[in-house]
Amino acid sequence: MIDIHLYETKTANGKAAADFGAAALREAIAARGRANVVIATGASQFEMLEALVAAPGIDWSKVTAFHLDEYIGMPETHPASFRKYLKERFTGRLPTLGAFHFIAGDAPDLDAELARINAELDAHPIDVMFAGIGENGHLAFNDPPADFTSTIAYKVVELEERCRRQQFGEGWFPTLEDVPLEAISMTVQRIASSRLIVLTVPDERKAEAVQHVLEGPVTNMWPASILQQHPACHAFLDSAAASRLSKKTAAANA
Repeated sequence: MIDIHLYETKTANGKAAADFGAAALREAIAARGRANVVIATGASQFEMLEALVAAPGIDWSKVTAFHLDEYIGMPETHPASFRKYLKERFTGRLPTLGAFHFIAGDAPDLDAELARINAELDAHPIDVMFAGIGENGHLAFNDPPADFTSTIAYKVVELEERCRRQQFGEGWFPTLEDVPLEAISMTVQRIASSRLIVLTVPDERKAEAVQHVLEGPVTNMWPASILQQHPACHAFLDSAAASRLSKKTAAANA
């Protein structure tokens, strides 16, 4: 079951998601002396990240972090690079961060890069997973029909057209043709292995996906729906993203 948290604005929603995840990070550090976290990217995460880096009481020196995905062949200097995004909005604002394991999508030897990042994640069970939901229901870059069986940490995936249109529509690329066809993505099963999952999902353009993911059947055609089976998944929605949920669902989570 996915627990739903509803907020009127995307700013309030992002702050609430950050506060919830920050509390879990503090608890993990207190319990185990360290915390491992995955940080999501994209336009949906702006407000959440702004609040997360400002959250009090987190000893970031005891945190090891990863990201969900990166385009293949994209240099870090490209405006759409997730490494660039994270250095500007996360690691660059946390000088004491213990470690961040970036995915080099433009590595000359992709097999070696996959082996490296897979080994790193295998050694760091995730305490808190920050993620979003794509307009096509994707989880990371696991587009429909998503692979629900692979247990490897990261793999190469193809990006379907609706996903690529979303990236173009958000302004990361000058044309649709510039959006890469492939990426390295954390797998669905590895995302689902996290102790806690915090989904931050604002905007009306996500409303259809939110409805299918939260109220529909579990299906790889709406990949994030698999999180209905997670024991500790929390979805933070603004009013626009929640606009297509049934009145019963909305009332139960108001």
